[in-house]
Amino acid sequence: MPKHESIMRVRFVLTLIVFVSLIIIIQSTSIWNSNHNYFGNTNLALGQTVRMNSNFTNPQSMQNIPTKKVHVGDINVAYKTFGKGNPILLISGSGLVMDAWDHSVLKDLSTNHRIIIFDNRGVGNTTSGVKSFSIRQFANDTVGLLDALKIQKADVLGFSMGSFIAQQLALLHPEKINKLVLYGAACGGNESIPQNSEVIRILSDFVNNWAQSTDKIMSVTFPSEWLKSHANVSLPQTKETISHETMKQQFHVVEDWFAINWSGLCSQLSKISIPTLVLTGSEDVSVPAANSLIIVQKIPAAWLVQINGAGHGLMYQYPNQFSKIVNTFLENS
Repeated sequence: MPKHESIMRVRFVLTLIVFVSLIIIIQSTSIWNSNHNYFGNTNLALGQTVRMNSNFTNPQSMQNIPTKKVHVGDINVAYKTFGKGNPILLISGSGLVMDAWDHSVLKDLSTNHRIIIFDNRGVGNTTSGVKSFSIRQFANDTVGLLDALKIQKADVLGFSMGSFIAQQLALLHPEKINKLVLYGAACGGNESIPQNSEVIRILSDFVNNWAQSTDKIMSVTFPSEWLKSHANVSLPQTKETISHETMKQQFHVVEDWFAINWSGLCSQLSKISIPTLVLTGSEDVSVPAANSLIIVQKIPAAWLVQINGAGHGLMYQYPNQFSKIVNTFLENS
């Protein structure tokens, strides 16, 4: 690696360490690079608290931003765009409509980026089309959206299933991505670490039978200890809906991603040369946190930020910190 690139990467990881150690009030945060070098484990004793965003609302409701539609292949894609600056495309997870992104995160990112959020195939106001649901098809839909909006290149942030799509997009169309953020990610197949049987049972019952209580769904989204002190937690309220059929199809796509009878994308990630941030909570059980370490070992020069005590809903637990970490990466990598 050229000397100036090495210096820039050192500066970046030191900047992240400063941000993490100053603004995240948790026990510790670890930052690794893809060469397995350990850069920081900061035990905090700041004697202060952070105001938690307990109901995840924002004065500027995403619902007040008009929804637009554009034709992409065999579907009409519903999307919203707002903010100023370089474009950043956010790819939602399974079962989530575009308005489910934490509103304060969207507000923070929009101060220096043009935000594009959208509904995946069959979700909300995006039509289902005639093509089968798959991560590869979702990636094709996503690049089709960028082309339809005449966006030559964008930063991309994928959450959960959206991170699977983002990885596939980076491999199929690297020329379309400026910088990549993988949040709650796994690279799939026999090298990935699957969800445990209890998580699968909870999600399966909910998706197939609508048979799970809110408490059960929250238990696979947030750590139990965190939930005890945030009893009134709720996710962003939206007017959009997801059909039962779409929920089932997305669930099967995610379960197929973790199946051990295919190789996944893990062995292909070494081809990615895009600057990449991998972000996870240490207590994530929906997409086990160890998957993020597997990814960062595969993608050359990728960075990993793991937040202790956070779950799959990290973005909702610590929205301000989440935004600062992502913005730091986008501005300094």
